[in-house]
Amino acid sequence: MLARLLHLGGVDVTVFEGEASPNFRSQGGTLDLHTATGLAALKEAGLFDKFLKHARYDGQYMAIVDKDLEYYLVRNADNKLATNVEERPEVDRSKLREILSLSLPEGMIKWGHHIKSIDGRKLVFEHTTEDGFDVIVGADGAWSKVRKEIAPELVPEYTRIALHELEIPDAENTAPDLCKLVNRGSIFASTEGARMSIQQMGDGSLSIYAAYVNEAEDWMKPEKCGYDARNLRETMTALLNSTFADWCPQLREALERTQGRCNPRSLYMLPVGSTWTHKPGFTLIGDAAHLMTPYAGEGVNQALEDAMLLAKAINGTASKDSSELDQAIVEFERIMHARASKVQELTYGLLQDWMFTPGAPKTVMAKSMSRHVRHRLPWALRPLGTAAVYGYYFWRGYMG
Repeated sequence: MLARLLHLGGVDVTVFEGEASPNFRSQGGTLDLHTATGLAALKEAGLFDKFLKHARYDGQYMAIVDKDLEYYLVRNADNKLATNVEERPEVDRSKLREILSLSLPEGMIKWGHHIKSIDGRKLVFEHTTEDGFDVIVGADGAWSKVRKEIAPELVPEYTRIALHELEIPDAENTAPDLCKLVNRGSIFASTEGARMSIQQMGDGSLSIYAAYVNEAEDWMKPEKCGYDARNLRETMTALLNSTFADWCPQLREALERTQGRCNPRSLYMLPVGSTWTHKPGFTLIGDAAHLMTPYAGEGVNQALEDAMLLAKAINGTASKDSSELDQAIVEFERIMHARASKVQELTYGLLQDWMFTPGAPKTVMAKSMSRHVRHRLPWALRPLGTAAVYGYYFWRGYMG
């Protein structure tokens, strides 16, 4: 996104991508893009019409349930784009990546350039070294090499959450009942210490994330978990006999019918509100700048907004001297830190609600929904919004 916006502004850009090609690996599940952030960036980049060809507005359906399939919240899909207060259409990660990469001139992306280190202003890759840049932007994820150069003290922390990324191909035929349950959107099932998300993908498959609390950071080692975490059948047997043993048959089916990929992951985060001292000629965006867990669904939206705002800062000073350009980036970082810290706080609170609170999801519905309300409402309306949420869930009997 940043490269696209800078290119439109007439700035000479080179993107170094560690993967060998756009289709080198699965990009994971689906993303919901928000009106004021992700969708705004796509419109700014002139890519919204292309996005609409792949967007799933019917994918806005979302349900929160417990392990016994008792429903606590349902958000129905609304296909009337103009009437949505906040649009949250779904798009496959792979399709979004395709839209962005194809929007750039051929050769702007240097595939197969996995960065190893930074030497001064030189980028050191496995097979070559590149230099001569006015600004180096680290959009290189959780274990960013650029962040290590700017702020080596900022190291991601293990959140004590282990996760398996799974899938059910051709779900309409292989798991029709589960497909109906998901209703072309997403279903989030949880109990204290474990959560399962099942999401419809554009290719007809279902993407599944099975997460649970695991104190051991090196849990993926066979001697720690008791199985090969990348072997699908071993993993499913272990999860069905342990973490998800007492879940209802409809949700256990999501694990029983998995095929294809089995990607174990550990969830990490940067400390809430973490910042760095600006280093001239460098900056960070996305997970490299403010890594957070997926519990608020804000990661990609914050990254796209970062790109949009940084592009405005650079494009607005591109014809001026380096000191003015650097000052524009300093101001961008100040605004980003302030904005992202609020989202980090929201995400961390939701992580604690869903994964570490006794009685979840029943006991945390009011608390977690009020977090979302406070995050979105102007400060003057937050007490009223919070009271309304707690009143609703008290009436429903979901206060503990």
